[in-house]
Amino acid sequence: MTVALPASTPATFEIKSANLPLVALLLKSPDIGALSRDLALRFGDIPDFFDQDPLVIDLSPLAADTSTLDFKSLLTLLRQYRVAPIAARGGNPQQMADAAALGLVAAPDTRVNPAPPTATVRTQAPPVSAEPPAAPPPGALVIDKPLRSGQQVYARGRDLVVLSMVNAGAEVIADGHIHVYAPLRGKAMAGARGNTDARIFALSLEPELLSIAGIYRTSENPLPKGVWGKPTQVRLMPGPDGDKLVMETM
Repeated sequence: MTVALPASTPATFEIKSANLPLVALLLKSPDIGALSRDLALRFGDIPDFFDQDPLVIDLSPLAADTSTLDFKSLLTLLRQYRVAPIAARGGNPQQMADAAALGLVAAPDTRVNPAPPTATVRTQAPPVSAEPPAAPPPGALVIDKPLRSGQQVYARGRDLVVLSMVNAGAEVIADGHIHVYAPLRGKAMAGARGNTDARIFALSLEPELLSIAGIYRTSENPLPKGVWGKPTQVRLMPGPDGDKLVMETM
């Protein structure tokens, strides 16, 4: 039977295609206690890292695991970090059924993008549209005052430029690059959402901690004498044993 729909547009609504930027959690262990500890180490001192971002839980590393995953505890834990779990993908049938029982949508076609922190996850190709293009990403966040111990600055979705000293006990965090045109004596965390191409630049490198995409080095492991106090860039270099931080004078 052929059904003809009226061509006129309803006055009360329209149906349009939409794309939703998602955060993806690649879950590698069913141990919620261990996950809680690792999340606290990574995000415990960055309360504004997430802002109710919608999240898809990627279960593909656990698809062959027959142990029970406590989804209720998992969702409670994730919501403490201001994310909104809405979907799951990649799990075995039991995992996906347990996820659905708690309201998570199955999203098997969701593509999890690598490194770039501002990547958009789409379930289908975007339609051709006459609408104007999206606004360009914001420019770098510029801080022109010294940062004292206990102060923290986070450049969400962009680079961070600091024109004054970052004192010991202060923290500078960015999803992109970090530029410090002064002594860097506190903590610097670039590529905070996994951007492995991010770099840290400082006119005088004297940090308590350096981190790029979660790979870090603390002051307990002294920096090479050739870069301490010198204009230096820090980047990630892949290797057979995993990524490592590389420091080069400028």
